[in-house]
Amino acid sequence: MNKPLAAPDTPPASPPLVARTRLKVLSYNVHSCIGTDRKLDPERIAEVIAEVNPDIIGLQELDVGRMRTAGVDQAHTIASLLKMEFHFHPALRVQEEHYGDAILTALPARLIKAGDLRSTGEQRGALWVEVDVGDKKLQVFNTHLGLRGADRLNQIGELLGPSWINHPDAAGKPRILIGDFNSPPITATHKAIARQLTDAQRKTNGRNAATYPSRFPFMKIDHIFVSDGVDAVETTVVSTPLARRASDHLPLLATVDV
Repeated sequence: MNKPLAAPDTPPASPPLVARTRLKVLSYNVHSCIGTDRKLDPERIAEVIAEVNPDIIGLQELDVGRMRTAGVDQAHTIASLLKMEFHFHPALRVQEEHYGDAILTALPARLIKAGDLRSTGEQRGALWVEVDVGDKKLQVFNTHLGLRGADRLNQIGELLGPSWINHPDAAGKPRILIGDFNSPPITATHKAIARQLTDAQRKTNGRNAATYPSRFPFMKIDHIFVSDGVDAVETTVVSTPLARRASDHLPLLATVDV
């Protein structure tokens, strides 16, 4: 009697494919849209940004209704030129004059939180916006930390806590933290963030990623950090002749997969 043939080995099941969406994320301290040539020009800032066509933008040092910059709403002007929606938070308020940070995007987005951070020096703040990326909810945070080391540590401790990045509505979801941290990688502030999030520049070996000052950059103080669920693919500093004139910082661009 012939023995039955052995059944062929069943190949292992392939892991399910994970849908990824590629985005370009920009961090840019615009210095009230006053360039290194001392020219006030929000349109020039928008032109620098448009050249790299980012999907999500974190801007710092925006003037809104301030006499020193002709009373222009810089957040609205730049967003309109880029055909994007924006959310703005004034870290400083002097009567009708505001100064602060914004998140811009053409993707569906809603403001979750905007507020001040503990400051003993110049007042600082942050924004938290949830952005629809396909069927995913990407949590985007933008900030500008203080000049004093103690302030920065307090501020980043607050941001990394349960009121912001580790809030129950954000924890475990893909998150991106954008900003001018006034903190090179050797500082305690940067190290505190890196214990929870990944520095996109380091992940992509962006060694020559200095952004300040824009004419002769040697300081890495503008950063983009990502959580699990966001994979940094590439980082680059936008160092065109126009960018070197438009602000005292150069923009930092990260390409990520969500």
